[in-house]
Amino acid sequence: MDPRDRAIELFHRVAASVPAYGAFLAEHGVDPGQVKTYQDFVRLPLTTKGTYIHRFPLPGLCRDGVIGDMIAVSSGSTGAPSFWARSAADEQVIAERFEEVFRDAFAARERRTLAVVCFALGTWVGGLFTVACCRHLAERGYPVTVVAPGSDKREILRVVPELAPHFDQVVLLGYPPFLKDVVDAGVAAGVPWADYSVKLVTAGEVFSEEWRSLVAERAGMTDPARDTASLYGTADAGVLGNETPLSIEIRRFLAARPDLARELFGSSRLPTLIQYDPDVRFFEEQDGTLLFTGDNGIPLIRYHIADEGGLTPYDRMLGFLREHGFQPAGTGPERPFAHVFGRSHFTVSYYGANVYPENIAVGLEQPEVSGFVTGKFVLEVVEDEHRDRRLAVTVELAPGVTPSDKIAQVAGESILAQLLRLNSEFAAYVPPHRQPPDIRLRPAGDPHYFPPGAKHRYTRG
Repeated sequence: MDPRDRAIELFHRVAASVPAYGAFLAEHGVDPGQVKTYQDFVRLPLTTKGTYIHRFPLPGLCRDGVIGDMIAVSSGSTGAPSFWARSAADEQVIAERFEEVFRDAFAARERRTLAVVCFALGTWVGGLFTVACCRHLAERGYPVTVVAPGSDKREILRVVPELAPHFDQVVLLGYPPFLKDVVDAGVAAGVPWADYSVKLVTAGEVFSEEWRSLVAERAGMTDPARDTASLYGTADAGVLGNETPLSIEIRRFLAARPDLARELFGSSRLPTLIQYDPDVRFFEEQDGTLLFTGDNGIPLIRYHIADEGGLTPYDRMLGFLREHGFQPAGTGPERPFAHVFGRSHFTVSYYGANVYPENIAVGLEQPEVSGFVTGKFVLEVVEDEHRDRRLAVTVELAPGVTPSDKIAQVAGESILAQLLRLNSEFAAYVPPHRQPPDIRLRPAGDPHYFPPGAKHRYTRG
């Protein structure tokens, strides 16, 4: 069935069985019976957290008004936390994305695999959902064993050395900055990561290819395109797509060519690049943002998640690369690509230029800086005593590193070099004497900027 027809079919099922969505359509004067073609479908009102999720009671958002067998809580990065119903059937669908990564990149069908879940446990959406999906792989015959120390770094570094020798490979699953903390702390403690054939599965944040290469080197990985994978997921609907060896190879090619990335994606920022199954999660692109339709514990139709990004059909992507002399060696499913920049409110505006956390991150991941810092930072625009605006970057030092003017100078020079290379708006809009950032160094775990255990925010208003 054409994915567009499948989306229309799901719309009719949801309109008939989900009380809140029926009421939502009635408020907008929509007769479900009149929605017959894709042209009708794309005229349906968008749903959002504000206009839909937060306006109706939780049971009304679920199929037949019945809450599923599990409830998770989102992190509330854009406001108050939200509750999301889940079911075992939802997990089975999402587990297919995990299976694709474990099978095609990690060869986990043939290798005894220890999956170490490093997301926060409890009511938060990431941890227990990841545990469940990894266990579904075991049910499907994969030799996968799950251990869930959660976001307790000491516990991770206790259990991994004890268990890893019994397995062919170890997969760490968590947020990128936290996994880097784990790897770095392990290196400092003498953990022989290279002996464990470590793999990483990340979610939740865009990171640079410099970050991928740096962490791969420290963890003893030999092939970053097959030893790492990022999942694009939301609390709203689980995992929507995933990196493949093909998408990673393409992204690494584009990372070294900002002009081509700008031509393809409309921005010199380097987005996460994933492939997705349009039969399971149907994407649309509207005004530079992503919409999706999918069946979940809370079914969602034309849901606007406020992520900036876009879509590229498989053939168009490979054709674009051929035009520029690149033929990927990696393989991947013949499915469309989605690129995701993340939420626009995670930027700061400075002299009219949008400054993105990714630009700063690349500066801190350069060899001359990366050994002194953790990679975490807070980006903000501040006013000095003369009421002049300055771009300030508060940087977390690696454990045991003492702040010095030399580190601040090298970090500032590296960040500025990457801003000028990657961000054409910054280079054009910001007066040269205002371009160098103010670098403020803080010790690891600083409670005001880098509190342990919290989901890190890279910008402040």
